[in-house]
Amino acid sequence: MFSLAELEAASDEVHAVIPPTAQHRWALLSERVGGDVFVKHENHTPLGAFKCRGGVTYLNRLKQREPNTPGVVSASSGNHGQSLAYSAKRLGMRAMIVIGETSNPEKRASMAALGAELVDQGATTEEKIALAQKLGSNAGLHFVPPWHPDLVIGVASYALELFKGVPDLDTVYVPIGLGSGACGVIAARDALGLKTRIVGVVSANANAYELSWNADKVIDKPGRTVAEGLEIASPHPEAFKWLKRGLERIVSVSEDEILEGIRILLKDTHNLAEGAGSAALAALLKEKDRQRGKRVAVVLSGGNADAALIGRALQG
Repeated sequence: MFSLAELEAASDEVHAVIPPTAQHRWALLSERVGGDVFVKHENHTPLGAFKCRGGVTYLNRLKQREPNTPGVVSASSGNHGQSLAYSAKRLGMRAMIVIGETSNPEKRASMAALGAELVDQGATTEEKIALAQKLGSNAGLHFVPPWHPDLVIGVASYALELFKGVPDLDTVYVPIGLGSGACGVIAARDALGLKTRIVGVVSANANAYELSWNADKVIDKPGRTVAEGLEIASPHPEAFKWLKRGLERIVSVSEDEILEGIRILLKDTHNLAEGAGSAALAALLKEKDRQRGKRVAVVLSGGNADAALIGRALQG
């Protein structure tokens, strides 16, 4: 994937813009599981999610290769779009985001505040990507794919922070959207020569990656979930190859388990998680018997939950 030198150089690039986030051992979570549970707090980045790291590396490298590029276009349910808008604004570039017909209103507001031009079309991720490619071609904007090695090497910086902060982890649970976060964790683990197991987590309602994993080939499966960051119908072929090489397994969690994860993180750590951000803890709690006595980390990938989701979670 990447050498340790490449990952550390990318981390320096990220840290020039995004401060490192903490990895805390939480006593109440540890008590629930019967082991040592660490949370990687990507909800504490300037955008409340891990994606901003990839935006820094991708746009920096684009600007170096193509300095006259006027701007970028992409499709996003929210955090990827925020990342691109944030980095584009830093570099004086235009950002257009196809956000779709339904979206998290708080993420939408953040993208607009960061200067992104929002396009409210497309029901599925695939429809939004196709539209973004068309709009980018018409407007002379560079299309940023939802998965790319230049995104992965940026988000891998959080995994380097985690593994250097807690080097003797038995297992890390990480949510899988299109896969950049999970691929970044694999890349950092392998570059450091660690034996830590990595478990990918998907929504049971949108489990294309799980089905693909079990079949050993890419399988499409549309689905809707409260964790919009995990709502992927078509696995990315290259990401799938990375995940097959590096994951221990994939676990799916139900809607109720995702909502319960939000409640528990709020109660035990006083941290807010969006649906995708609570999925890793939900999977750990589902598998707590096998992790008893172990040192385990969960990636709280983002905290950008809207008010409706928070209210739904707290009613449980």
